[in-house]
Amino acid sequence: MTEAGSGTGPGPGTGSGVGVGAGSGAGAGSGAGAHDTARLYEALRANDAEPEGPARNARAERLLAECERTGDTPLLIEGLSHLLKVYNYSSEKDKMFVPFARLLRLWDERPGDFDESAAHSLHWMFKWVSSSMVDQPHIPLASIEKWQAEMERRYRLAGHSERAVRQGELRIARHLGDMERARRAYDAWLAADRDRMANCHACELHGQGGWLVELGRDTEALKLWEPVLDGQYTCAHEPHAVLAASLLPLLRLGETDRARAHHLRGYRMVRPMESMRDSVALHVEFCALTGNEARALEILADRPAYFTATGNPDSHMDFLAVTALLMDRLTALGHGSRTVPGPTDTGPGTGPGTDTGPGTDTGSGSGSGWTAAALAAHARKQALAIAARFDERNGNTRVSTLVRERMAQAPVLDRLPLGMRAVARLTPRTAAPASDVPTAGGEGAGLTESLAEARRLSEEQHPEAGAAWAAVARAAGEDAAGLGARDRAEIADHRGMDPRTAPGETPALFRGAAELYEDAGDPGEAAAARARAAYALALAGRPDEALAAVAGPCEQALALHSGGRASARQATGALVCRLRILAMTGEGTAVEEAARELLAFAEPRRGEPRMVSRIAETLTVLGDLAARRGDLREAAGLYARSAEEYAGAGLSWYAVEAEARLAGLSHHLGDHEAAERAARAALEHGGPYIGATGRTRLHLQLAETLGATGQTEEASQHALEAAHWADEAGDSAGIGAYARHLLGGQLLGLGRAAEAAAVLEAVLPDLTADDHGEGMIVQTRWWLGDCLTALGEPRGAAEQWLLAAEIARAWPEQRDHAMLANLAAQALYRAGLDDEADAAYERAGELWRELGDVHALVRTVRVRAWIAVREGQAGPEAARALMERAAGECEEALGGASAGERAHLLAELADTHRQTAELVANAADEGDPVAYGEALAYVERALGFFGEAGEEFRDARTGAELFAAWLEAGSGRAAEARARAGAVLALYEGAEGELAESRCREAHAVLERLAKAAAG
Repeated sequence: MTEAGSGTGPGPGTGSGVGVGAGSGAGAGSGAGAHDTARLYEALRANDAEPEGPARNARAERLLAECERTGDTPLLIEGLSHLLKVYNYSSEKDKMFVPFARLLRLWDERPGDFDESAAHSLHWMFKWVSSSMVDQPHIPLASIEKWQAEMERRYRLAGHSERAVRQGELRIARHLGDMERARRAYDAWLAADRDRMANCHACELHGQGGWLVELGRDTEALKLWEPVLDGQYTCAHEPHAVLAASLLPLLRLGETDRARAHHLRGYRMVRPMESMRDSVALHVEFCALTGNEARALEILADRPAYFTATGNPDSHMDFLAVTALLMDRLTALGHGSRTVPGPTDTGPGTGPGTDTGPGTDTGSGSGSGWTAAALAAHARKQALAIAARFDERNGNTRVSTLVRERMAQAPVLDRLPLGMRAVARLTPRTAAPASDVPTAGGEGAGLTESLAEARRLSEEQHPEAGAAWAAVARAAGEDAAGLGARDRAEIADHRGMDPRTAPGETPALFRGAAELYEDAGDPGEAAAARARAAYALALAGRPDEALAAVAGPCEQALALHSGGRASARQATGALVCRLRILAMTGEGTAVEEAARELLAFAEPRRGEPRMVSRIAETLTVLGDLAARRGDLREAAGLYARSAEEYAGAGLSWYAVEAEARLAGLSHHLGDHEAAERAARAALEHGGPYIGATGRTRLHLQLAETLGATGQTEEASQHALEAAHWADEAGDSAGIGAYARHLLGGQLLGLGRAAEAAAVLEAVLPDLTADDHGEGMIVQTRWWLGDCLTALGEPRGAAEQWLLAAEIARAWPEQRDHAMLANLAAQALYRAGLDDEADAAYERAGELWRELGDVHALVRTVRVRAWIAVREGQAGPEAARALMERAAGECEEALGGASAGERAHLLAELADTHRQTAELVANAADEGDPVAYGEALAYVERALGFFGEAGEEFRDARTGAELFAAWLEAGSGRAAEARARAGAVLALYEGAEGELAESRCREAHAVLERLAKAAAG
């Protein structure tokens, strides 16, 4: 790095000029008038509020050029300071050094042109420049140390504490791996006094916690970060950075719920901020290590420029390292050939078409040709290349060692559900398919042992029996000629039962099994297999054919049983197939007759194999019939009996369906305790035996049940699980979207607005009116508006509520439309968008009028009055007219009001007069006797109407009384003011509660003011 020394200490390097006349001094140009100067100051302020990024930087460069042409040195200083700031908070940090050199030269040559604020900014920015040098491997270590010493010297000369200096030294020492120096710097940092040059509390705590994490003291770091995470200390970039920094420590400590929450909350905060690439890298890393690779891919896609923005090599290296980590993870999972987001312009020799690029792409620069495997190699090569430059500069291998360790991390968790569906969804990583579940016989067992194990599991009606029979089929191979007819019959029979067998193949498999059973001398099992073949026809969409086909096997099975040639299990096996077919046809009478016949046969034979399960299944079918005809309580009783039968026979895994239906019915009937009990039982009994779709349904059912009883925290956990299992089942956009919708609402109910917003924003693209209904879309946007309001984002809230209102406007019932229009107006008002807010309130008022809600109508008119007195609006006279209109609405409604409505309308009228008094008083000079007298007259009217409304409105009346007291005091009528305040105190004497205390405090404040005025 070259140095531009001028006797004032080391100067920044000039190799990264910004093309804005870096060599010209103050006074250049032709000068400008006061109007241009004011315009430029305003333009600099406006640009400061723009989003971070190259566009803001380019505007700052153009503005600096204009500032130079004015010949106004203070304006030039402002322009240089602004340029430094936007560079610091962007991906172009390497451009900071030249404008800072100019500022420093101006300070040394013309300190009188710096006002107090500019001088403070110069010394503040010294920290930025000094620390940014560490991130630039082309800047020699000697220059960095020299600048650190120069910062220390200048701070000392300016009378500043060394606190910020020692924090900067810690940064250098940590980067170099000089732990002893780092400890000394850390201790000196904490020991030094806090002054105006110290970083804000939030940023300091971030840095201190980061040092503790490096020392392996995760728990202490998280404790130190609590005031930032809780919002006690914040700034423009905190808690954004601390939320990201906390992710891996939380994972290491097993605090996965907090880690998930910090990711959802934190990524939403850093996503729009270009300068926070290092924090984004931490979120990518978190996702890569928790089974959320698809989510990490979305994050990469959000910021394609991060791959190639080289202005901050340190954060660029971090981003490339976690990209390599993610891509290695994808490749290990079998997704190495998957197309992934990648660099759009990789530069010569590193992009598509080279040995590190996608290979299939010829260099179009679109980034679409990158595969996970190719990007892994590219990102690793680039990250290590940057690390090597740091190592060369530093004289050790610390940076490359850390980068290699980061890229080589193993996953911390196989999965951590986030409640968000990744659009670029990966193939679900579910448990091994049923046929691969190991059984007691083992995959390597002989055929004889496998057959014996499969038969044992079938006899026990174990859920893994199907897997065992699949293992037998594989062991037997294609040529099963060496097996006996019975063995081949059972293999074919169970192949037909395998849910993975194509529906069109199953009838033939069952019929073939029947023939083999006949050959084996078992006509009873042959009849049952033919009944299964008939049921297979129904499952294939041929119910009428199935009904005709099942009659013969049922008659045959019963006849064989009567002659002692078929077991009760075989006979009821045929009858249950007939019952299932009839249930599919929807013919209630025939279904009930078949069910009663089956029960009549099975009940006396309870002790024989399979009889209890046949009875339990039949009770479930009868429960379905009762539910369809509207007898919900009878249905619930039948489902409960079915579950009890299964449980009593030790077949609890088969009770899941009945328990799930019982939970749904109980919830509908308002028996939440029974619903919760049944839902928990279904989830427990299902265990590992139900698939992803079943788990989705059970978790969702429990989430709804618990949510209805106020157990929102646990409900949200089940909604989260439901969302995850819906993804695994491949139904993210269907039931998964509903699960996320529910999760978002529950998180909002728990006060976790940032997490809820992230979930709801992610689910909106999946919601369609056809698939989910307009109601769910409106509710999602409504909740999201609530979230954004809680997060201080009124513009976003207004947008969501307006979009929801647009849907609701077509609904027959218009109350939701009116509420949403009103909410949108409130949000626009909070956002300072006065014209839009006024129009929205006017529209909301029209809707409330149509609905006959006078109170809501009056309130919209009153708010419009307050909008009218804002700067640039219609003014006080228009506001007064609106208040008069509001009062008129109340008076008109009072004419036809019932006794019950009258008191509330009187209170509304009273509050309108009170607010009119505030308008009058606020528009006047303090103490204006005419205006205060007019305002007091309005308050007297308000007091009269509040009194007429009754004791229900006592608190509103005392508020107006105290306002009158202030007006009296401001008008010099001390006795009247004292009397009003005393009356309020007397009214609340002995009263408890926050409002009573507030009224008494205000009354005492009036009396204290009067006492001071009398003493003065």
